[in-house]
Amino acid sequence: MALQPINANNGAPKISSADKDMKASEHITGIEKAGRDVSLKGKANFTTTDSSVKELAMSPSENENSPRDIHGWKWAMVVIATLSTTFLWALDNTIVADIQPAIIRSFNSVEKLPWLGVAFAVGAASTNLLWSKLYQTFNNKFLYLLSLFFFEAGSAICGAANTINALIVGRAICGLGGIGVYVGVLMLLSVFTTIQERPNYMGMIGLVWGLGTVLGPVIGGAFADSSATWRWAFYINLCIGGVFTPVYLFLIPSFDPRPGVSFFSRLREIDLVGTIIIIGTFIAGCMAINFGGIIYAWGSWRIILLFALSGVFCVIFMLQQAFVIFTTKEKRLFPVELMKSKEMIILAVQTSCSGTALLVPIYIIPLIFQFAKSDGSLQAGVRLLPFVVSLVVFAIANGALLSKYGYYLPWYVIGGMLVTTGSALMFTVTESSSTSQIYGYSCLIGAGAGAYVQASFSVGQGKVSSEKATSVTSFMTFAQITAMTIAISSADSIFLNMSVLSLHELLPDVPIEQLKGIVAGVADSTVFDSLPDTVNRQALAIVIGSLSKTFALPLAAGALTLVLSVFMKHEKLFVQHGGGA
Repeated sequence: MALQPINANNGAPKISSADKDMKASEHITGIEKAGRDVSLKGKANFTTTDSSVKELAMSPSENENSPRDIHGWKWAMVVIATLSTTFLWALDNTIVADIQPAIIRSFNSVEKLPWLGVAFAVGAASTNLLWSKLYQTFNNKFLYLLSLFFFEAGSAICGAANTINALIVGRAICGLGGIGVYVGVLMLLSVFTTIQERPNYMGMIGLVWGLGTVLGPVIGGAFADSSATWRWAFYINLCIGGVFTPVYLFLIPSFDPRPGVSFFSRLREIDLVGTIIIIGTFIAGCMAINFGGIIYAWGSWRIILLFALSGVFCVIFMLQQAFVIFTTKEKRLFPVELMKSKEMIILAVQTSCSGTALLVPIYIIPLIFQFAKSDGSLQAGVRLLPFVVSLVVFAIANGALLSKYGYYLPWYVIGGMLVTTGSALMFTVTESSSTSQIYGYSCLIGAGAGAYVQASFSVGQGKVSSEKATSVTSFMTFAQITAMTIAISSADSIFLNMSVLSLHELLPDVPIEQLKGIVAGVADSTVFDSLPDTVNRQALAIVIGSLSKTFALPLAAGALTLVLSVFMKHEKLFVQHGGGA
């Protein structure tokens, strides 16, 4: 029996109310079910589909059978509103970078500085898989609004915090809600778009994510240097969220992945054991990376114990998921079935590499200008604009051209080459490097990261059936967030440990705790002003050298991207197909 598209012109039966919620997911791949003899359910297509299915995917009827019920300006408002939350979540990832000194001066608690990063990272990374599973089980709009509530509540707590402990709690809640918002945007814009449209929307998410991440230090620095104070770095989330509240409540379409299933039946499908284990893994791991060499020596029993606990929890989690202990194949948290596909593993690693290449420069480049050029917080953040421009151009180009021509391999090759080259050049930066040199190097990294930062989401979804599309989103999000969490924690540790140890050798009379505070930007650095010029230049060379060494991380990420590109297929997944809003 030949596959025929179901539409009003071929006498298809009317869709019942029980089936209406499944409409969007049935359109994810542009392949519709027809007749009793045809069933695509449960078949993960990790290989190229046959020609008849390809022809159906490119059928003009896809325009007429849009996976969403709203179009025109209403759909445009939904896209803008959801992307605004992606922007705020990305902004929150990096906005603390330039306001930490002001926060510490307000609370005089430099010893708790690492907790600001740990709380946010744990809240986000440890609940990433849980949110993904929830979005596959419960109404997506409800979960999106719930996660947005957590994010805004956390922002309010941070802005109004009168103690450092309250701020730490607020950061944890922001991380918890923010990752739920991010996963929600990925899910919603996947469910309500066709496979041909999706690269454009994934490109927009990557673009907005990149802009928010890059502009975080700029906006944070502006607030820190103004009369508004650092608290408005968090209150801004409430203002923008309030503007789009009517869109969130009344225009975002509702999508229920499990229509007709009771709430408690869905709740029983959540892998609580796996959730607890993965949270323990990230708590121990993030604490070990952030505290090592800063609060406790790397060789101390506390750091060793934290690393050991993280490793043990990780092994237990893998065994629990693989052998479905206290769970089932359908309930388990991690999409283990995707690990059977070499292509999915490669795409996930590529996503991790692009995240590393994106985030490390955003944290490190402003610090280079602050130390080498004596820039203030705002000016140092503005120095990221060349990085932003190149990132934006390549992210837009990736979404548009991938949708039009369908060839994805060149983007990974080009991106890997640019990231590798730019990172290798940044690795050589010294205190005497010119501003134009750093701008040029950062442009290369930004262009490379933009070329494939979100590509794996749409590519991965294009390789599987509609039933597996949400699992792909979960898999890629986990790879992206985990890699970025580890990368920025590792970069911070490399910089602080290398610089503090070398400075202590150069300046043995300066207490090591004071050196830690100076390098972290939260202690009085006038001690350097009293040093002889020769020693002062040596100290500056140590700090800049330590910062440049952190680019070993994106350098390795770019090189790995190139190596993995050799094992990727040179194929065409998407076709340009009119499908307007």
